[in-house]
Amino acid sequence: MIAYSRGDVVLVNFLFADESGVNRRPAAVVSTDTYHQGRQEVIIAAITSNVGRLLVGDHVIAGWQEAGLLFPSVATGIIRTIKQTMIYRKLGVMPSADMQGIEDTLRLALGL
Repeated sequence: MIAYSRGDVVLVNFLFADESGVNRRPAAVVSTDTYHQGRQEVIIAAITSNVGRLLVGDHVIAGWQEAGLLFPSVATGIIRTIKQTMIYRKLGVMPSADMQGIEDTLRLALGL
C-alpha cells in the first residue's frame, strides 16, 4: 500500500452530503503522519474548481498548478475520513503556504 502524507493532493470518490451519490474529485490530505501510524485511514478535505463561492472553512489555492490541479481551485471545509485504499492516485503536493491557509480555515470552521 502507498503511504500518503499531510499535504498530498489525491483523487478520491466523495460521497454527496445527502448520500445520494458520489463524485470523483481531488482532495487534500489534512491528517498527520502521527495520525497515520497504526491506521489505514486518512482525513481529507474536498477540493472544488468552483472558486466563485467561498464559505467558512474554504481556502483559495494559490499554487493550484503546483498542487497538480487542472483548474484554479478551492480546498473546502468539507472533510472526511477514508481508507487509504480508496485513494485512486496522488496528483501532487499542496504548496506549504496553501497548506497553512487550509489549516487556518479549518481551525476557524472547527473552533480549534
